[in-house]
Amino acid sequence: RKILIHFFTRGKDPVFFLIPASDTVAEVAAYADVAKRIIELAVFGAAQNRSYKRLADFADTIGSRVSGSPNLDMAIKYMFSVMKQDGLDVHLEPVKIPHWVRGTESAEMIEPRVKNLAVLGLGSSVGTPPEGIEAEVLVVQSFEELKCRASEATGKIVVFNQPFISYGETVAYRAYGASEAAKLGAVATLIRSVTPYSINSPHTGWQDYQDGVKRIPTACITVEDAELMWRFSQRKQKIVVRLKMGAKTLPDADSFNTVAEIRGWQHPEQVVLLSGHLDSWDVGQGAMDDGGGAMISWEALSLIKDLGLRPRRTLRTVLWTAEEQGGVGAQQYFNLHKVNMSNFDLVMESDLGTFSPVGLRFTGSDAAQKVMEEVVKLLAPINTTKLELNGEGTDISPWMQAGVPGQLNP
Repeated sequence: RKILIHFFTRGKDPVFFLIPASDTVAEVAAYADVAKRIIELAVFGAAQNRSYKRLADFADTIGSRVSGSPNLDMAIKYMFSVMKQDGLDVHLEPVKIPHWVRGTESAEMIEPRVKNLAVLGLGSSVGTPPEGIEAEVLVVQSFEELKCRASEATGKIVVFNQPFISYGETVAYRAYGASEAAKLGAVATLIRSVTPYSINSPHTGWQDYQDGVKRIPTACITVEDAELMWRFSQRKQKIVVRLKMGAKTLPDADSFNTVAEIRGWQHPEQVVLLSGHLDSWDVGQGAMDDGGGAMISWEALSLIKDLGLRPRRTLRTVLWTAEEQGGVGAQQYFNLHKVNMSNFDLVMESDLGTFSPVGLRFTGSDAAQKVMEEVVKLLAPINTTKLELNGEGTDISPWMQAGVPGQLNP
């Protein structure tokens, strides 16, 4: 029986562990002692806070790890070395990844008053001419409003001041805003950062140009500045912005997915896959996105190894490369291994923060639901008592779309 599970979390101390899957409620319940040993080691024993320390050492040593950068190469070598020292079977699988470089960038509102705008170019954006782009601004709050005001967009810098609804819905403006505005003749776009909170801090991320549409520079600005320009526009005041971006895309770079595993004793050909991504954006250290996910995926194997447990199936941790560019490393891993798809029993990903678990998110048959109810009972000592539906994940989505069960740890 195949099942789909999803750990979801809250708190500040990363905790992750595996509960062996089985075909019957009774067999799952029989793992109570094993679950207790894993919990005691992870939460109270020698491994307490170990994944946090590993994360701090990694982030402090390497820093940001943007796709194609020397720092990402350093991160891969670092993780290969430390997981090898941990006694795991480790190897690297080569992939080709995008190499986008931010360059210098700035934005300034020069009418109706002079104000520097905090700005972060979006991944894959083209740059401006060296002298920059100076143009009047059109502020809209949705794609629908942009279409209604299409005649006003030509020659303008379109500012999207879309309200935040949810990341999954609102991120469409970051992903597609440039192309939608370019279709109407805009010369650049500035996107309100996709976040419900802001302290004058712009967010970056990947964006996707549409084929056949002119590529125009695109960047994120702060919630505060987007709202400011919206208020000016509501007063019918002319807004002019000067934007400079030195962004460029270099040829694809050589990189690796980093793979560590504990081979199963009974069914070594069958795989339970855990994962997080090693790359990050260049403006932070990537601790939350997704250093933590990488560390707990490693920690899960360490806990099993430290306890001398022998999994029936192979437990495999994959640390993806170039997730931020759209799951590039993960897609190439899928293309390489999909021939053995029937041997992948479960794929897991952590990429929404690593905190104290509060439940499992699960999709499966009614019978499998009963199994997962038993799994939740095993997690009661750490108050992980909720059982909810649905799972997702950029890096595991190819497997899930092909029918392999998967889970995301948010």
